Amino acid sequence: MEYIKAFIVGGLFCVIGQILIDKTKLTPARILTGYVVAGVLLSAIGLYQPLADLLRPTTLDEVYGQEHILGEGGILRRLVDSGNIPNMVFYGPSGTGKTTVANIIAQQTNRTLYKLNATTASTADIKQIVAELDTFMAPNGILLYLDEIQSFNRKQQQSLLEHIESGKITLITSTTENPYFYVFNAILSRSTIFEFKQLDDAAVLKAVKRAIEFMENRTALKAQPEEGTLEHISSACGGDVRKAMNAVEVLFSAGQPQNGILPLTLQDAKMVTQKSAMRYDRGGDNQYDSLSALMKSIRGSDPDAAIHYLARFLEAGDLPSCCRRILCSVCEDVGLAYPMAIPIVKACVDNALQLGLPEARLPLADATILLCSTEFRCFLCPYVQQSNSINRQQKAYPA
Repeated sequence: MEYIKAFIVGGLFCVIGQILIDKTKLTPARILTGYVVAGVLLSAIGLYQPLADLLRPTTLDEVYGQEHILGEGGILRRLVDSGNIPNMVFYGPSGTGKTTVANIIAQQTNRTLYKLNATTASTADIKQIVAELDTFMAPNGILLYLDEIQSFNRKQQQSLLEHIESGKITLITSTTENPYFYVFNAILSRSTIFEFKQLDDAAVLKAVKRAIEFMENRTALKAQPEEGTLEHISSACGGDVRKAMNAVEVLFSAGQPQNGILPLTLQDAKMVTQKSAMRYDRGGDNQYDSLSALMKSIRGSDPDAAIHYLARFLEAGDLPSCCRRILCSVCEDVGLAYPMAIPIVKACVDNALQLGLPEARLPLADATILLCSTEFRCFLCPYVQQSNSINRQQKAYPA
C-alpha cells in the first residue's frame, strides 16, 4: 500500500515538474513519462518498512498474548465490541502490543482520529486539534491517540482535561512507564488503566514463525532453522515481539542462501539477540522491584536467589545501587546479632568500588552469601521507626 501511494504521488510530482519546466500542456505521453520516472526512482531508492510494522495486527484476534484483557470474555475486548470507547491508558513493557491495540480500536470508531507522539508533539498540536471540535471536520467528536504520554509535562497534560471531561475528546494513550508516577492524576481519574504484560515464550514463538513465513514469501527463499534457533529467539527477546521480529529480519538480511535455501543457525541467533532479554530501567519500577527482590532473598536466606538478583544489577552495570542495598541489609537485617558482619561487608563493598566491573562481582558475591548464611536476624527498623514516631508526637523536652 505504501508503495502504491508513493508511486502515485511521485508520478504526479514528475508530471507537474515537466509542466513547470517546459511550460507546455498536459498530454497522455507526458503523464506516462512522469509515472515511468517515478517507478524508476522508487526502484532505485526503495522504501524500507520494518518487518514488525509490516506484520502489525489489524484485528484483536491477531494480537499475540494479553489474554487477561483481550481473550474471550476479556474486559477490554468486551469494551471494544460494545463500541463505547472510554478514555484509556495502556502501560507495560515495549513490544507487548500497546500501540497495536490502540490503532485497532481507533479504526473501529466513527470519530475523527488524530495520532500524536508526545516525544515530538507540543501544546500547539493539541490546540490545533481542539480547534476542530464542533466543526464539520469532527462532527462526532475526536479520538486522540497519544503515544508515550510520559514525555508530556504537567501543563501539556492539563490542556486536555476540559475536553476529556466533556467527552468531546476520547483519549487513548500508551506508556512504558508507571502511569501512577508519570501521568497527571486528573487524567488518571478520568481514564481506565489497562496493564499489558510481558509475553511468554510460546506467544513470541508464534510471532517468530509468522515472521519467517512472511520473509520466505518475500525473498523466495526457504528458511532452514537449526534446532533450537527459533526457541532461542523467542526466549532471548524477553517477551518483546518487536525485538523477535527484528531478529528474524536481520537473520534473513545477513544470511547466506545456498540453492534457494537459507540456513538460520543458532550461533547467528545468539549474536542478534545479545542482552535482548534484559529489562532494566534505572530509576523505574523494574529497578526497585529488583532491589526489593534482592533484599527479600537475603532475608529468606536464599543465596541462589540473592546471587541471581545481584547478577542482574552487575550485568546492567549498576554497581552503586546493589552496593547501597547490601550495606543497608547488613545493618537492618543482621545488625548487632553478628556485629562483625558490618565491617566485613563494608570492606567487600569498598573492594568492589575500587575494583570496578567485572571484578567487583567477586567481593559483592562474598558479602551476599555471608548475609544469607547468617542465621540470626536483628530487625532494627521497627525500633528506630517507633522512636521517631514518639519524638514526632510528643513535645520537645530539653535534654
